[in-house]
Parts: sequence; C-alpha cells; structure tokens
Amino acid sequence: MRLGVAAIPALALCLASVPNFASAGWEYPYNHPTRTPVDSAPAAAKTGVELVDLDKEAAGSHPVTAAVGEDAVEDTGAPAGDGSTLADALDEPLPEEGQTEALADLDRKVVEVGRGDTLLGLLVNASVPRIDAHDAIEALRSVFDPRKLQVGQEIALLFQRESGSDKRFMGLELEPDAESAVSVARIEGEGYEAATIDKALERRKTAASAVIDNSLFEAGASVGVPIPVMAAMIRAYSYDVDFQRDVQPGDEFQVMYERYFTDDGAAARDGDILYAALNLGGKQMELFRYKTRDGIVDYFNRQGESIRKALLRTPIDGARVSSKFGMRRHPILGFSKMHAGTDFAAPTGTPIYAAGNGVIEEIGPKNGYGNYVRIKHNQQIATAYAHLSKFGTGMRRGGRVQQGDIIGYVGTTGRSTGPHLHYEVMRGGRQINPMSVDLPTGVALEGRELVAFKHHVEETDRQFAANLQSSQQVAQSVGASGEAEHTDACQGDRAC
Repeated sequence: MRLGVAAIPALALCLASVPNFASAGWEYPYNHPTRTPVDSAPAAAKTGVELVDLDKEAAGSHPVTAAVGEDAVEDTGAPAGDGSTLADALDEPLPEEGQTEALADLDRKVVEVGRGDTLLGLLVNASVPRIDAHDAIEALRSVFDPRKLQVGQEIALLFQRESGSDKRFMGLELEPDAESAVSVARIEGEGYEAATIDKALERRKTAASAVIDNSLFEAGASVGVPIPVMAAMIRAYSYDVDFQRDVQPGDEFQVMYERYFTDDGAAARDGDILYAALNLGGKQMELFRYKTRDGIVDYFNRQGESIRKALLRTPIDGARVSSKFGMRRHPILGFSKMHAGTDFAAPTGTPIYAAGNGVIEEIGPKNGYGNYVRIKHNQQIATAYAHLSKFGTGMRRGGRVQQGDIIGYVGTTGRSTGPHLHYEVMRGGRQINPMSVDLPTGVALEGRELVAFKHHVEETDRQFAANLQSSQQVAQSVGASGEAEHTDACQGDRAC
C-alpha cells in the first residue's frame, strides 16, 4: 500500500531526532496551511450577464480541481517523476543527498484488518511493544476512531532499524477513506502525534439517461447512477411526484450529477445533482440546480419557478401506499370507518420527514395513533404522523422544524397491523386528502435574476448534451471491447 504524500508527516516526525535532519531545518508539513489555491469555478458562457457559480459550494471543504463541460480534466501539477512535485507539496526544500540515506533505516510492514481484529491486537502481533501500541492508538483517536476500521483495510507500520536485528516502532499510516490519509508518528520525548491529510479531489460531471422498465432505482442502476444520487433525485421530485402511482413502464429519466475522484482515479464521493428530468406519460418535468445572488441554492424548473412546495407530497422515501384516504373496512375493528389519511408501508426504522416548515404542536403517545407528531405549518395547514417507532433527535413540543428534517421513524405502535406511516393533512382542523390537496409553490425568479438563470439553463443544457454523449461513447467502447474478448475466447468452442 502506497500513501504518497500522506506518508510525509510520519516520516518527517520519525526523522526529527536524526541529527542531519534536525540541522537541515526541516519542519513537519502539516504544520503549514495548504498553500495551493485551486480554481473550482466552471467555465461559463461569455455573456454580459454574471453567471451563478455553484461549484465552489459543491466542492465543500475539500480542495478540488474542476473538470468543466465535457469532463475535460486539466492537470496543473508537475510531470510524474519531477522532483519539484514533492518539494511543492511540502512547501519545503528536499533533503540533501547525504540526508536521504536516513530514509533507508525505516521499514514498512503492512497488516490487514481481519474479522474480529482490534488495532491494539494487530500492533502487538506485529511486534509493537504494548505500551507503544497503546500510546499510538491514543494519539490516533484525535483524528480517527479506531473502532471504524473495516475488514480488509490495510495499515502500514513504520519501524526504524537499529543495531543488529532490533527494530524500533516509529508510527503507522492508514487511509480511512478515499478522501483522506492518517499518520501517527513518534516524537522524541513527547510520545506520539497524529495528523490527517485531505486529498485533492477532481470534480467530474456525469450524465445518464434511461427508460424505466420496473422502477426508477433499477433504471438508474442499469446506467451506473449511484444509489445516493437516485435517492436525492427522488427526494427533489417528491413535491410533485407520487412514485408509487405516477411512474409507469416506458417513462424516462435524465440526470447530470457530480462525482469526485482522487488523483489515482478512485471514486471518492458523489456530489450534487445539477440537472434532472422525468418524462412521465409524455409530461416533461425538469429541474436545474441554481444559486441566487442572495446565496440561496435551490432547484428550479425551466421557467425559473422553485420546485419547492409548501408541503412534501410524500414525507417518506421508498414506501408504497398501503391504504388511501376514504371509507374502508377497518382491519382491526372489523367495520367500515373513514380513513382520514394515507398509509405508507415501509420497514421499521425508515426515516420520516417533516412535510414542511413549522412548529411541533403535539408529540407523544396518542390513543390508537401510537407515537404521534403533529406539526402546525401556518394558520390553516397542519400535518400529522402516526404509529412511529421512535421520535427524531431533538424533537419536542414547541420546537421548530424545517422541511425534510427527520421527525421520527416508521413503526407499528398503537392500533396497527404492521409497520407503516399514517400521514394526515389538516386544513382548518379538518382532515383532507393528502394526495389531492392543492399546494402553493415557492419563489419565482424575476428581473435580472431570471435573465441570469436563463443563461445558466442554456449552459446546463450544453453541458448535459456533451456529457451524455461522452458517457454513451464510453459505454459503447466498453461494450464493444467486452464483445470482442468474448468472441476471441469462444473461437473453436461450440459451447459459446
């Protein structure tokens, strides 16, 4: 396992006690702030209107290199093998020729986490003295929780060769995820010190399109869209679409989203959805991610109207409607009774979201409703959620909630035959059909903001078309390569 720059903090600390290094004026690179500015802004169409930039916000706290348009990636670093790369990364001069001989005194031993292993056990079994192992793990806790180690994860142990066959434990290195590296190093007279390095990530835009045969999730998986991206897409459309009833075989979807990669090409994480479209029964429903001049990030349709509604149409992900609003034969009481809400069947523990902004009027056990929450959204509208297994963290009477906050989890408390959410919408204190209530929309862009948004839409359309074409070409190339390999392998074999 090679950690590249991530190994430098440990090595620098380990060599702090070597006279040649101490006199050379070396400092630990993680004591310096990152000095390499990264421009993560996307290319914009050259117009007289200032375009809105979402990319810096999407990049989060990680330094990234932005890939614009058709996923063009521009490497601004030094060529591989150029000695200036390491010096630039450290912002320090490289050691002189004679000093590098000290590096040969450090040995690396890689151990792999197995099922049931503990970090202490791994270190002790690798001949690390127990007291050193304990001290190193305590230092590690300041930047990483050892309990989060995964089976199969590799850890590099650093030893300094001494007289004879003796070796002295100097530290360890590991990569908790694709975005960061962690090192622990011995400091003479001070025990151990831990450091973490966030890796530079490269942002790429990826586009996909598919016909829905069974479900939206399956259609997304068929073209390689990650599950978290599909979940975010469903949540964005939950204001207008009932995914149990509105999506039919033959409908289509399109999406353009961000993905972040490390310098060795490993996918680190998914970013934001920049554009999406659903074609349901011939009706096209589009959304564009856009940041207003006031700094508000939201999704808007092509006309510049926010897709956000006063209430979510369905306050739960991935559930099916098990009972609709109206008269029905009660499954427990055995006689016909008005069902004043909509039931969503889902596994116990599925998160339940606040359908809109508001104040919690009531929370706690409530007769046949079991664990119950009622939220007042304005003078007329309230929503209620029943049969919860437990309430969300921090939920209390009088507390304020925002649309999408987790207020509780699916359960089967109260008068219930199985885990489900009973959801009610009330207007003026009277229950109404949640699926048919007319919900007011959010803000609509106007004036200069609308002009800027229109230019943003044009640029997004161009980027989506280019990225979709690129993705399809890659898929065709991979498919053709696989077919050719299969044909070659099958020559002379009738079984093929």
